Amino acid sequence: MSKGTINVSVENIFPLIKKFLYSDHEIFLRELISNGTDATTKLKHLVSIGEAKVEYGNPQIEVSIDKKKKTLTIKDQGIGMTAEEVEKYINQIAFSGAEEFLEKYKDTNNDTGVIGHFGLGFYSAFMVAEKVEIITKSFKDEPAAHWTCDGSPEYTIEAHDKKDRGTEIILHISEDEKDFLEEAKIGGLLNKYNRFNQIPIKFGTKKVNDPDFTPKTTKDKDGKETTEPHKQIDVDNIINNTSPAWTKKPADLEDEDYKNFYREMYPMQFEESLFHIHLNVDYPFNLTGILYFPKLSPNMDMQKDKIQLYQNQVFVTDNVEGIVPDFLQMLKGVIDSPDIPLNVSRSYLQADGAVKKISGYITKKVADKLTSLFKNNREDFEAKWNDIKVIIEYGMLSEDKFFDKAKGFALYPTVDNTYFTFDELKEKTKDAQTDKDGNHVILYAAHKDAQHSYIQEAKAKGYEVLLLDSPIVGHLIQKLETSNEKIKFARVDADHVDNLIKKDDTVISKLSDEEKDKLKPIIEAAVPKETYTVQLEAMDSSASPFLITVPEFMRRMKEMSATGGGMMGMGNMPDMYNLVVNTNHPLVGEILNTKTAKKQERLIKQSFDLAKLSQNLLHGEELTNFIKRSYELVK
Repeated sequence: MSKGTINVSVENIFPLIKKFLYSDHEIFLRELISNGTDATTKLKHLVSIGEAKVEYGNPQIEVSIDKKKKTLTIKDQGIGMTAEEVEKYINQIAFSGAEEFLEKYKDTNNDTGVIGHFGLGFYSAFMVAEKVEIITKSFKDEPAAHWTCDGSPEYTIEAHDKKDRGTEIILHISEDEKDFLEEAKIGGLLNKYNRFNQIPIKFGTKKVNDPDFTPKTTKDKDGKETTEPHKQIDVDNIINNTSPAWTKKPADLEDEDYKNFYREMYPMQFEESLFHIHLNVDYPFNLTGILYFPKLSPNMDMQKDKIQLYQNQVFVTDNVEGIVPDFLQMLKGVIDSPDIPLNVSRSYLQADGAVKKISGYITKKVADKLTSLFKNNREDFEAKWNDIKVIIEYGMLSEDKFFDKAKGFALYPTVDNTYFTFDELKEKTKDAQTDKDGNHVILYAAHKDAQHSYIQEAKAKGYEVLLLDSPIVGHLIQKLETSNEKIKFARVDADHVDNLIKKDDTVISKLSDEEKDKLKPIIEAAVPKETYTVQLEAMDSSASPFLITVPEFMRRMKEMSATGGGMMGMGNMPDMYNLVVNTNHPLVGEILNTKTAKKQERLIKQSFDLAKLSQNLLHGEELTNFIKRSYELVK
């Protein structure tokens, strides 16, 4: 037996490990299994090139709990170590200095970085163990070694009688970490980090029906049949899928394989994904994965079932900020890359050249897939548009390169469920919807039912009306306007349709200027002046007498403020409306010429309430009074 001191440049490494990794100390199991996986894959490589003259067989990693001994053991059948290699790899840990170490990580919230940065995977065991043993035998014909350390810099190493190849890490779990002796806890960690591990992981046994046993069926005297219970046998409980879909070539997978993997990833997700994108590139970086477009819920729950980042099939995080473009973080699925620097800050990721290339590749791959889907089956793409539009619109706003590509597949549906690309829309509407100043005005509605009367008036003119109802549409149309000269968007209720698209034709008012000057204060006195601005307009006599419009600029800025962007403070401003009075409508003439103030007030009130009703602005007591008043009128 020999004794020694772990060679570190700080007095005691273990308090540092516990201090800096305490917030995420469950990663010890991931690190130890990763070490076992590396040892096994290294052996496979050496066997394949003839350097290891041993039988590779069907190795697995076994995780076991002994509650009596208070131990957790991780055992592999990999390359193993000689006593000399234990001395070299386990005991020689070099820090550049404790001061640098402490300075680098004093403010970090991502404590797992300590392990990754300093190569301390094995030593993470001391976060939960008061003593750690290593029993290991190399594939070389050399005696096994037994290393023991109690969490101080001192260790012992001696010979052992272990006969089988591989390494056992025995953790003597400390009293305050005894929940790591619970099967449910360890099972949960294995499922989180290692359910797609490259090497099979055994965690206990499970009972299954014996495939070689056929239950007997007997009849009693009354002819009633009874079948004996199926014989159960114990088999290894292998907790992981070693060959998940993303590790295979797209040519080797069918649509059903992708669907099955989606169900495997998200067993609580009851709706199928809309479509998938397989990532598979090995130059200039390595990246594999599968991304799924989910059917987004109305509340756009982005916290649940996020994209998972793996490194060589080991789960790292579901925070892919800085790696996957922001707009694609609404997707689900997996990305796996050994080229992504792990456990570092977002600012580092943003500056890393490989990460930028990966992010750009993912964006391009998604755009190419969407283009392909649109071209190959436009009808199906249109049917899915409402489920994917928010993701695409967000991408168009946040990534200029994606915006350029999206011009070919982004859709703009009308209230009649006709879908146009932007170029198709411009071509379809340019003649009818260009105003006298040469502005090409694109009309849209946010609610088909709430804005029905406005839509109908626009359609009566032969205009197309889009239905744009996503929460970020204000930002999108702003970008489209700035990217296209002489293009203007206007919501159908922003003004009377004749004012939205002004032609050369001017409508003559039936009221003289004197009559209009007389009428305006009468109406202003009857409506709340802090909310409504009265405008007298000469319109077609068949148009509504009173029309409530929402100024495009004010409404758009308020909406944009509410969803981020737009003018600061606009979201808190009170709602402002225009009350447009049609001076050519007979009812307006009657209001002006009515002799009694009471009747005049009643006509204005009723007309105003009808206009409010058309904009869904009549509620509560006002609505109740309107209904009562309307019943009185029809007696």
